[in-house]
Amino acid sequence: MTKDVELLASYWTISSGLPHTDREYSPFDFKDRVEAAARAGFKGFGLWHADLDHVLESRSLKEMKQILDDNGMKYVELEFLTDWFLDGERKKQSDIQKQKLLLAAEALQAKHVKVGDFFREQCPMPRLIDAFAELCADAAKHGTRIGFELMPFSMIDTLADSLAMVEGAGAENGGIVFDLWHLVKLKIPYEEVSRVPAQYLLSVELNDGTFEAPWSLHEDTINHRRLCGEGEFDIKSFIDCVQRAGYAGPWGIEVLSEELRQWSLEKLTTRSFETTMAQFR
Repeated sequence: MTKDVELLASYWTISSGLPHTDREYSPFDFKDRVEAAARAGFKGFGLWHADLDHVLESRSLKEMKQILDDNGMKYVELEFLTDWFLDGERKKQSDIQKQKLLLAAEALQAKHVKVGDFFREQCPMPRLIDAFAELCADAAKHGTRIGFELMPFSMIDTLADSLAMVEGAGAENGGIVFDLWHLVKLKIPYEEVSRVPAQYLLSVELNDGTFEAPWSLHEDTINHRRLCGEGEFDIKSFIDCVQRAGYAGPWGIEVLSEELRQWSLEKLTTRSFETTMAQFR
């Protein structure tokens, strides 16, 4: 069952960057990370916008692409764009970030760019649909796709609203990123995912955790996720539902964990690959 499974090392899992701080970039060298991910067996690699900026201080996009190619990375994921549906100064700053990400996506031949919201911003659906359509049109010019990550913190936090936005936009290169963590925290039944039209299943991310925690959802999300098989989530059932929906792309592994940020790069890549691949056996 595992012979056709390809895994993508999502940024936060192997970077040891500190989320929502001024140290979001990885302390590990880009080349070292890519090589370690390749040795572990990964076929895809993720980059966060702050880390991209940091890497570009010493390497060009062309050099980054060569490193990825030399290590057999078939898939590249870029993240994260916020405020793309707003107006005013925040939209201006978002547009600057968008251009950076899309230029990098074209140079690195990225599979997609992840977008969303962390602040529960209020925005009417017609505006969201127009903004998502515009974003997808811009991405198409650079040969990449746009994935909206469904999260409890977003301006829309239901599967129905997410589908309404991507369907309304009508963009062939737009879809939804399904992160198991967020689906569990939103209490979205796996069976609902199995009924999502395949064209909107843009990316899937696996992880594990507990259903309840003594700390806030934000704290739980950025510091206490677990590697697959080390928590309470029914990962294999989720995989089955996603496959029944028709998903055939790479599987990301996204674990934001205070504990994992203390590990060596080799341990991070090896353990995250092995524990995730075990879910497909």
